[in-house]
Amino acid sequence: MSLEAAARATMAVELVRQVKAAVGGERVWVVGGAIRDAVLNREVDDLDLVVDGPPEAATRQIASALGGFAFELSSEFPTWRARDRDGTWQVDFAALRGGSIEADLGLRDFTVGAVAVDLASGKGLDPFGGLADLESGILRAVGPESLTADPLRLMRAARLVAQFGWKIDPGTIELGRATAPLANQPAGERTLAELCLLIAAPGAIEGLAAMDQLGLYESVLPEVEALKGVVQGPNHHLDVYGHTVEVLEGVIRIESDLEAFVGESAPAVRDLLNEDLSDGISRSTGLRLGGLLHDCAKPQTRTEANGFISFRGHDSQGADAIKGIFGRLKSSNRLSEYVAALARHHLILGFMVPQRPLDRHQIYQYLTHTEPVSIDVTLLTVADRLAARGSSSIANDEMVAGHLELASEMVADALEWRRTGPPAPFMPGNQLARELGIEPGPDLGRVIDALAEARFAGEVDSASEAVEFARRFLA
Repeated sequence: MSLEAAARATMAVELVRQVKAAVGGERVWVVGGAIRDAVLNREVDDLDLVVDGPPEAATRQIASALGGFAFELSSEFPTWRARDRDGTWQVDFAALRGGSIEADLGLRDFTVGAVAVDLASGKGLDPFGGLADLESGILRAVGPESLTADPLRLMRAARLVAQFGWKIDPGTIELGRATAPLANQPAGERTLAELCLLIAAPGAIEGLAAMDQLGLYESVLPEVEALKGVVQGPNHHLDVYGHTVEVLEGVIRIESDLEAFVGESAPAVRDLLNEDLSDGISRSTGLRLGGLLHDCAKPQTRTEANGFISFRGHDSQGADAIKGIFGRLKSSNRLSEYVAALARHHLILGFMVPQRPLDRHQIYQYLTHTEPVSIDVTLLTVADRLAARGSSSIANDEMVAGHLELASEMVADALEWRRTGPPAPFMPGNQLARELGIEPGPDLGRVIDALAEARFAGEVDSASEAVEFARRFLA
């Protein structure tokens, strides 16, 4: 696409038109992602603008004209944001750097983003060949200092690969590997934001491969780097790192074809995965993070004796390690606890497959033990089982089919539990204590728990039966 055509496509975007009308005679340029998205015929609801002067006034003009609100993003590098209250659009204004728009573009990360359109004249600028790289699907650093200026740009490179399917220029890979030791310098929450965008993208597997190409694991996720070369037993056909990648591929496959894995439960599961988990991160993204990290404790738990390889405790130790990872990345407690719970519980369903058909007590125990991630971790176990194609009997077709069938049944039970909640007691705890002649305390708590399980199993149907069951239980 020619520079003129790219400029025309950008100026035709409705949000750009509205911004142009609002800012009047200010020297303003549209830069980066909005031009890329306009060229690619993608929806543009996020503008990055450069203004020749302090950005606050222009931002407030936009917010007032379009019915949004304005706030400062950074005072170190003067940047302001205007957005609407529903989050359907946002416009960022940054002060011009270097004294000219050409110099400003030279300070940017990749050539595909070092493109600008003058908002007043509609004239385009492409001093580094960004449009040609965009057309070729090449991600190239603007210059030798592009990545060291902000090491977060390394993660951004991998994320852009995941989102757009681009290939990283060999020179940029070399530059990135030299810069990778600095990749742990940006604030953890910035790194986490890029990682979540990467893993939620259509090309998440390619994005992780780009992280590996750039040498990012050692600085950003050393726990994943440590999985390489860790040999597993006959249940598996790959080392732990290869298995982890296949598990993530399996999670993505399950999400894209839920009907094949959970049948009639698919619409409800899809709604569940689309729910907000924390800070704009969906449960789907959280589940993918669980796929990436569920075996992160295997290197330190690996033992081998008489030819038998074991990873005893990697589930619980993995949960602890995940809390450490997300603590380092400054995540919310909710996201950290969610992914840790996936690791903690990801082995349970597999051990239940030989016990099929399960009775109501076993179902109850699984649901109470894995709540509130029962559905999510059940999907993870399916991806985990599909990625274990070794020579042992546990990995044979019959066991895999049994696991998938049990998982589909358990998802249906978990959805029903989610709709109705745990079994309601037949009477208040203090009344039950009086009937039993005991004081409130640990014994009463155990009775109440046992009654809930008995009611779920259909063994108690009334208050009188509940009292008799409790008496037998205590006896």
